[in-house]
Amino acid sequence: MKPKPESMFKKQVETLSKISETIVSEKYLQEMLNLIVVMTAQMMNSKICSIMLLDEQKKELFIVATQSLSQEYRDKPPIKVGESVSGRVVHTNEPIMVPDVRKEPGYMYPQMAKKEGIASMLSVPMRLKNRVIGVINSYTSHVHKFTKDEVKVLQSVANQAAIAIENTKLLEESLKVKESLENRKVLDRAKGILMDEMKLSENDAYKSIQRKSMDTGRPMKEIAEAIITAWEIKKYGLLK
Repeated sequence: MKPKPESMFKKQVETLSKISETIVSEKYLQEMLNLIVVMTAQMMNSKICSIMLLDEQKKELFIVATQSLSQEYRDKPPIKVGESVSGRVVHTNEPIMVPDVRKEPGYMYPQMAKKEGIASMLSVPMRLKNRVIGVINSYTSHVHKFTKDEVKVLQSVANQAAIAIENTKLLEESLKVKESLENRKVLDRAKGILMDEMKLSENDAYKSIQRKSMDTGRPMKEIAEAIITAWEIKKYGLLK
């Protein structure tokens, strides 16, 4: 018995709401993508749902998240832009529906599809402004004709996921810049201490910290912090 349209609509709204909440939360990117494929699979009644991101340099799509437990599916090789169904979606920037991937001439893994028990496929682009950064794929276990509403819903999820990925990457870059500046401040202070206490040049002070880091296998920031701590103990007489 098929669910009523009203209940399906309610389910889609609830799922999209949950996905929005996930996207604006402070979850790590991989955890967020895993949650998106699980919730999307439930919403779309998918046998398999997957997110593939585009490596712009290699022009390849690779799987980053799927709720499928199949290791063979997870280990699928990357797909070139323009190849198979997902690759064509990136090339055209338009959704593609396939009635039965097991019989689709352009689908690269028909034997795997038979083994995994998947039939119909809907693949939509993850759009970021005028750029495609990946695709979301939804597979059914039986031949299914995807409706316009199903395409719209999956496209909405894909667009939200694209924004989330971009925002997360920008946040990570910002945190890296901040961390780099903080590391430099600590290193500069430690160099200054060595220059004053040991009468070293700036270059020699840097090499001294670098050499200690290499000898101990500890990051230069940790060595610099140790120098600062030792200097503060000496200056303020914290140990008597």
